[in-house]
Amino acid sequence: MTADPATDLFEEHRPVLAGVAYRMLGRVADAEDVVQEAWLRWSSADREDVREPRAYLVRVTTRLAIDRLRHLQSRREAYVGPWLPEPVVTDFGPRVPDTAERAILAESVSMAVLVVLESLSPLERAVFVLREAFGFPYAEIADALDRTEAAVRQLAGRAKRHVEEGRPRYDVDPAERRDLTERFLAAASGGDLDQLLALLAPDVRLVSDSGGKSKAPRRVIETADKVGRFLIAVGGERSPGMEFRFAELNGGAALVILVDGEPDTFFQVDIRDGVIQCVYLIRNPDKLSGLPTG
Repeated sequence: MTADPATDLFEEHRPVLAGVAYRMLGRVADAEDVVQEAWLRWSSADREDVREPRAYLVRVTTRLAIDRLRHLQSRREAYVGPWLPEPVVTDFGPRVPDTAERAILAESVSMAVLVVLESLSPLERAVFVLREAFGFPYAEIADALDRTEAAVRQLAGRAKRHVEEGRPRYDVDPAERRDLTERFLAAASGGDLDQLLALLAPDVRLVSDSGGKSKAPRRVIETADKVGRFLIAVGGERSPGMEFRFAELNGGAALVILVDGEPDTFFQVDIRDGVIQCVYLIRNPDKLSGLPTG
């Protein structure tokens, strides 16, 4: 605790604000900028009229995130190759003890869901994040977005349908995800194409994000044969100082490849019906600097 009640209140709600901002923007730095701007507004506001600090702070953060997202969307249109969200460590800790709530938070920050959210309008994305990830009441969301409750319900329904169409929900046991990821790594690095193909869905996709700053495919690779052969080719490339680390990122097991102690490549797989439906690969150094190295 500090000597400043305003600071204490803000820090109490910071995890929620950061969670909303990241799910809205898909980049840690952008989310941190939004939360910092929310703090500046909170610290200079006339707080005597603020009856519900949490609602007030969420409203400010959401509106700032919407404005920033609208600006970022035009920049992403010029992005080199596919754009993927920046990986983030997901350790909810003791503040989220409920298993069901943990599962919802983890799903809402998964690569698969964040990719689908990119196709929503900023308002739809805000409604989906506030409602589905954090369980805010429709009336509170309406107040945050300066919309009627009826309009918010309509936005929520449309957003949810779109997300479910793009990412049908499947419950994957964390141990199963880790096991499949380890087998995926072993097959790819060991050059075992048959074993790798057994892990891949026939219509599997590989989406890679380099931003044009590292070597990686600039188009989505599709079908098990093409994805498998690509992974076998890159899996055989070893360099001195290369290490493999598993980490809990975006709600699931991920593989981080280090070169000379620095993050070089992020791999994560999307699993449905016991096989890999999508492989996410990130090699843009701007998106890897915050990954764990130990």
